[in-house]
Amino acid sequence: MIEITAAHWVYLVGIVAILATMLSRKNIIVPAVFFTMLVGIVYTGSFPAGLAAIFNATLVAAKELFNIFLIIALVTGMLGALQALGSDKRMVAPFRPVMRNGHLSFWTIAVATYLISLFFWPTPAVPLIGAVLVPVAVRSGLRPLAAGFAIAVAGQGMALSSDYVIRVAPGLSAAAAGADPEVIANRGLALSLITGGVALTIGYALEFRRMRRPDPALLAAWEGKVDQIEDFMHVDSPSTGRGEALDEMARAAQAREGELVNPDSNDFDTPEGVSPFVSKLFAIAVPLAYLGLIAYLIYTLSSGGEDGGVAGGDAAALVGGIAAMTIFFAAFAEGRKTFLERSAEHVVDGLVFAFKAMGVVLPIAGFFFIGNGDFSGTILGVAPNADGVVQGPSLLFDAVLAGQNYIPENGYVSALGILAVGIIAGLDGSGFSGLPLTGSLAGGLGPVVGVSPETLAAVGQMGNIWSGGGTFVAWSSLIAVAGFARVNVLELARMCFLPVMTGLIISTVLAVAIFG
Repeated sequence: MIEITAAHWVYLVGIVAILATMLSRKNIIVPAVFFTMLVGIVYTGSFPAGLAAIFNATLVAAKELFNIFLIIALVTGMLGALQALGSDKRMVAPFRPVMRNGHLSFWTIAVATYLISLFFWPTPAVPLIGAVLVPVAVRSGLRPLAAGFAIAVAGQGMALSSDYVIRVAPGLSAAAAGADPEVIANRGLALSLITGGVALTIGYALEFRRMRRPDPALLAAWEGKVDQIEDFMHVDSPSTGRGEALDEMARAAQAREGELVNPDSNDFDTPEGVSPFVSKLFAIAVPLAYLGLIAYLIYTLSSGGEDGGVAGGDAAALVGGIAAMTIFFAAFAEGRKTFLERSAEHVVDGLVFAFKAMGVVLPIAGFFFIGNGDFSGTILGVAPNADGVVQGPSLLFDAVLAGQNYIPENGYVSALGILAVGIIAGLDGSGFSGLPLTGSLAGGLGPVVGVSPETLAAVGQMGNIWSGGGTFVAWSSLIAVAGFARVNVLELARMCFLPVMTGLIISTVLAVAIFG
């Protein structure tokens, strides 16, 4: 029997307060920090321990999320180095015939993100799409927020929730449910396509009237080279820093007589002092390097199988390594005498951007980490066990387990209940941590309510991964999507919420009706 203590109730009230604040379009850092302290005080009975929990929670979140910050920083630094050579515009030019307007760009980004993420998970896909396709999409008239939405839904949602190729998620669900992983994988794929199709359609419909005509001025505004125009950009997070040299270039472009960016001008003007050959070389070499990476990932997956292939964090590390080397080579090509200084400048600019844009998420994530038993002990100052392991209270999972007995014994209601359990379990920002819980519920409830455990396990998998995997939980890997789209992560989460929830409810009802 799970004992619900005062700390559990305070934590649940904190979740409700944070979600209500977010839905009211207000910043949630204050309630997150306040309830982190309050949980610490109630659990330990010590006010100093509550104050310390604020710092500890933010520190734990920083450790867990730093890999995302680092990949944002390196790819942003790479884009700054390419901009200094004028290679950024040349690099995206081949995609313009396909992405001629915002409508085509929206669906092109969604399809490309889904295909890459399906094979390698979204972690390496997001920086690739962000670096190559998002600038083209913005120039074509698609809002950065809509580009981020398409990436999140197609990658963090559709591809990751089915995990049809790598199959970590179906394996975890099947093991807990005592069910057939092949059946769960197949039903998960169908449910992910339904959910994603509904979400993308709703998002596209809402965005339809906000698309603009293609214009280089839109890209210049997104890059921060000129003042933002109209209300098109909706970028609340700061634009990337560029160092003195690039700032001078930006000011010079802005000061040109009577022009923002002339749509009829030559987009491929090379910055002063840079060889056109060098600019073209990097515009070709960088996409080829990442295409080579994709080929290598496919090779490792085909030759090593599900367990031997490179994916997820390992693939993201390769993306970051290529970005870092590109920074150095581009800085050397820009000027041998300034090579060391410019290399460091681009890296620092990327780090500054990553932390300025995304750093506010850390104390928010810290609150949700306090509900996870793997991290709460460190945050709350729990003494380690005899084996040295620090094990704290599982406030979030305890609350979910205590409420499972209240799910009525009806097929549709049970499926929606397991969906809700999956969504709540995903609030810690991890798309996989709740799969054993939803799987075990599916295995226990399935025979009772007359719905196959495989169907219920696939439904729970959808809820957990669409939530915590990074579509509407702002303190998840959604921060990477927001970082590359250069939009406010909370605004992106709000945009995703209604379309994704609608898709999840529809797919759950259809799952029971079709699969039973």
